Amino acid sequence: MPATAPLTRAYGQTTTTPQPAAPQAQQSDQNAPEAGGPNGDTGVIAVPKKPENPDVVPPAPPAPKFKNPEGLGNVSLRVEVPEVTIDVGVLLEKTHQFVPGLKPSNFRVYEDGVQQKIEGFKRTEAPITALLLCEYAARGMIFRIDMLNAAWAFTQQLRPQDYVAMMTFDMNTHIVSDFTQNKQQILEGINELGNEVFMPVAFSETNTFDALNEALDRMSRIEGEKYIVMIGTGIDTMSKLTLDKILKRVKASQGITIFTISTDGFFEALTQGTGGMMGSMRDLTYLQADNQMKTFSDMTGGMHFAPRFSGELPDDVKAINETIRSKYELVYHPTNSKQDGTWRKIRVELVDDEGQPLRMQDEKHKPLKYDIIARNGYRAKREVE
Repeated sequence: MPATAPLTRAYGQTTTTPQPAAPQAQQSDQNAPEAGGPNGDTGVIAVPKKPENPDVVPPAPPAPKFKNPEGLGNVSLRVEVPEVTIDVGVLLEKTHQFVPGLKPSNFRVYEDGVQQKIEGFKRTEAPITALLLCEYAARGMIFRIDMLNAAWAFTQQLRPQDYVAMMTFDMNTHIVSDFTQNKQQILEGINELGNEVFMPVAFSETNTFDALNEALDRMSRIEGEKYIVMIGTGIDTMSKLTLDKILKRVKASQGITIFTISTDGFFEALTQGTGGMMGSMRDLTYLQADNQMKTFSDMTGGMHFAPRFSGELPDDVKAINETIRSKYELVYHPTNSKQDGTWRKIRVELVDDEGQPLRMQDEKHKPLKYDIIARNGYRAKREVE
């Protein structure tokens, strides 16, 4: 029986006498295969093929498409977080000087009695946009002179970047000067009125409420913070608006602060308590007018002054100037986030580092009283359905 060569098993094939592999074949076995099947020492592991350009990023999968149910249009969701900004002035009661150096921790803000978290704080000092709203009627020459003195004192403190207009009123309103940065134009308008102060004036009636309402309309068209400096007796005779309606209008105003200067202080000092019953009625009329002027300013975070002598005017208008230009700006997101159009009452307090009411002292360690000037509330936005 002839001898046979041993069998060799290689990848499932049977071959006869093994032949030595060529050197070129051995070199190819050491290289990794380009793709797919096993080769050399890789065994049964499949090696993927390397991309020709490895820097190319494969395209993203297409975005899924959603189809609304039949009859339902596109629906979007938007969430608005209410934000409230309060301008706060802190002035010494005696000198009307602005108090600098306060920190966020010195302020506490309450909305409807609930303390709010202050999330924004800064001290601001910027140019102003103001309207001088001045009563000029035949009520008496002394009232017109007091008004002109107050308007003149305020205008003297204007800066080149300030925008100011002037409007007078009796039964109707009259534009003396439109908004301008040239304070000389305002002074010329005051001088023209001063030249006529001894001349007869057409009307003794004063429609104070209607004039204030028109001023609010004009100022509401201007963006940013605005101010109305209202100078007059505050007496209203035959306005179309009632006191309740103008108070609602003032309360609903946004970004407008009203400062008021009563011009009947000297007259009241001369006549108060005289004239019997008619004098009592007169005194009551002026007292009510002063209260109305003060209410306009208190509701908007302004200040009210009732000087009896012209020598008090420089300090009064300086206090207005300090309050307008230098203030603290507080920002918070109210805990009551409902947009229901309701009135929210605001109260601002000053506290020390221990949470106690802040006390101030002068160089001689004498206590100093101060005023906190801030708006007493705001009306929440109404959700649009």
